[in-house]
Order: sequence, then C-alpha cells, then structure tokens
Amino acid sequence: MKINKNIWIFNHYAITPALPGGTRHFDFAKELVKRGYKVSIFASSFLHGQFKVIREHSVNNFMVEEYDGIRFVWIKTFPYYRNDLRRIINMLSYSVRAYKVAKKINVEKPDIIIGSSVHLFAVFAAYLISKKYKVPFIMEVRDLWPQTLIDMGVPKWHPFVIILGFLEKFLYKKANKIIVLLPKANMYMENLGVSPDKIIWIPNGVDLRRFDKSNNQIENDKSSFIITYMGAIGMANNLDVIIEVAEILKESYKELKFLLVGEGPEKDRLAKIVKNKNLHNVEFKENIPKDKVSEILCNSDALFFHLKDTPVFNYGISSNKLFDYLASGKPIIFASNSINNPVEEAKAGITVPPNNPQAIAQAIIKLYKMSDEDRKEIGINGRKYVEKNHSIAILVDKLEKVIKECEV
Repeated sequence: MKINKNIWIFNHYAITPALPGGTRHFDFAKELVKRGYKVSIFASSFLHGQFKVIREHSVNNFMVEEYDGIRFVWIKTFPYYRNDLRRIINMLSYSVRAYKVAKKINVEKPDIIIGSSVHLFAVFAAYLISKKYKVPFIMEVRDLWPQTLIDMGVPKWHPFVIILGFLEKFLYKKANKIIVLLPKANMYMENLGVSPDKIIWIPNGVDLRRFDKSNNQIENDKSSFIITYMGAIGMANNLDVIIEVAEILKESYKELKFLLVGEGPEKDRLAKIVKNKNLHNVEFKENIPKDKVSEILCNSDALFFHLKDTPVFNYGISSNKLFDYLASGKPIIFASNSINNPVEEAKAGITVPPNNPQAIAQAIIKLYKMSDEDRKEIGINGRKYVEKNHSIAILVDKLEKVIKECEV
C-alpha cells in the first residue's frame, strides 16, 4: 500500500475506544491509516470528566503508545476536579507541553497539522507546530469559543472572553482550512470575516461496525420497556425532566424503566432526588468505554435526547451520542429546539419541546403502545440515515478532500 501523508492531530481530549467519551479522532485516524496515512494524536493523559490519570509517566512529561496502528502521544497535564481556575491551568499545561513534545519527539516530520478545539489554546499550539515544520494548518472547531461562554452568561467584557476573542480571530486567519462540526457555524464565522471557501462542515459520526458485532447483544429483562439516556449528566442536558417523567409514569406504567448512563456534575444531585422520591423506575450507571456503548443502546427499547433551550445551540448540534442512538436502530425521543433535528430528518423517532415532562411522557407512552414492527421500522430509518450521512468512511472522504486541497 502506498504511504500517504503524515498527519498530526492535536486534541486535548482525544481517547481510544477503551475509554468513555467521544472517539471522533480515533475513528477518523483508523480510517486514514487504512487508506495509507500515518497518524499521530497528541492527547492529555488526564481524562476529562473522570478526573483521573489514564497513562502514567515515569520520567518524561509524555509517553508514546500505538493503538490499532495509530500513534497516541499522551501528554502529562495539570490535574483538576471541577470547572474552576485549575481547569484553565490544565488547558494551558496541555498546550505548552504538547508544543514542547512535538518539537522534540523523534518521529517522522508531519505533512499536515490539525488543531482541534474544545479550547483554543490547543489549536494555537498546533498552529505554532505547523509554523515550525512549515506545513499546512487545519483548524477544527467543535465549539464556538468564546461565543459559547457568552451564551452561557459570561459577560463579553470578561478578560478571559476578550483573550479568546482575539485568539479565535487570529487562528481563523492563519488556518489554511477550517473544519466545523455545527451545521450553521459558517454563519457565525462569516460574520467575523472568514471566507466561506475556507469553511468545511464535517459533523460527528459513528463507526457502524461497533453496532454490527453480534457478540454485542446481551439479554435484558424483557418484562420491562427500557428508555435509555447515555452521555454527560450536566446542566445543558437538564435531566431533571426525565426524573419528573418517571414520577408521572411510575404508577400507570410500571413496565417503563429509565436508565441514565454517564457522569457529570448533576449526577449526584439527581440521584438524591430519585432516592428521596423513592423512584424504583430510575437507574443510574457509570460511564462505559466507547466500545461497549452499543451493548446498552441495542438492548434498550427507546432512547432519550434532551437539551435545554438556550442560545448555545443557535448554530446547531453535532452530538456524538445522537449518532450512536441512530446507529443502534432504536426509536428516539428528541427533546430540543436546536436549529437542526437529525431525528426528524431521518424519521427516526418523536420530537417534543424540551423541558416539558408531560409532552415527553406522552411521547414515551406512544412508543410503548406501538407494535414491535412499527418501532423497528422507525429504528431502521435512523440506521439508514447514519449509513448515508454519518458513517466514518463517508466523513473521512470529506476530510481526505480537505487534506488534499491543503497540499496544493
């Protein structure tokens, strides 16, 4: 096989499928390696959301590990245990150390550098490395910073917001290409003077092979109808609403069980509410590795997606869990006012307003009362939708096109 270009990806929060979380860059890298590319991913060895070190460092501030043909460079970063100043120090420590490690690491020189947010300091480190090696720089924007902070209520004049604003515009200018995950992010960037020709939409996707393995099937108690939420348990998800739904339905529909899988700052509070209300129809489970996600989803009866109605989602959503949901072939209750609605587009479930327990409860009852055949047909719609629009192979076709355009 002809060896193509050597790609370095800087993503603070990148992980392998053996860990819980999104595997966008691992999945992209695995497909690129299959096509003859060499890929290195520079990631933090401190796992975001779990607040723990996942790779130990004996001497250096980094270690190199190969996983499925992909080179992971795990960077030692400053620990933190909540969203406070220590997390900002964690971001800066990744960026500084990633830059230093990338300068001295004894591997092949890169041909393309990709710097991915969440935070812009990681992208800035990627830009500096691209300057050192005199290679094209691709910026990937997963969240719009600092706009997301502003939408969450942080004042525009806050020093951190101002710094991020300057850095954002600088990186947009310096990038050869800008990959966005949100479907309407181009509108935001064009308002800042970014040329439309520079912006490419490559949303999140799913490795469908994880859902096709027959050994992923496990037996559940089929006397219950299981509605599953999987993902972060934070303020943006407002999962109080599912607790209210469980309370509404606990007497009339004893067969309905609610399963919440994941971690987040709201989990302990919600678990206490469930205990105080004596809700036996709600169960919490810890985060699970990405390669085990399909086991839970494929053995649920319906899946639940909820986002608060806030300006944060004015430019759309590109949720990892939503595409996993669709790939599982299960019907989805979609409760969001996001500008885009993949569930409605795919005819893969029922859309209801967010923060509305009564509407959500009625949607669940409707799915519950459907025949197995009707629910299966709805689920198949979702599966076909991701096969057509969000499979990793299709998304990497788009990424490869961006890479080749940067080589010109």
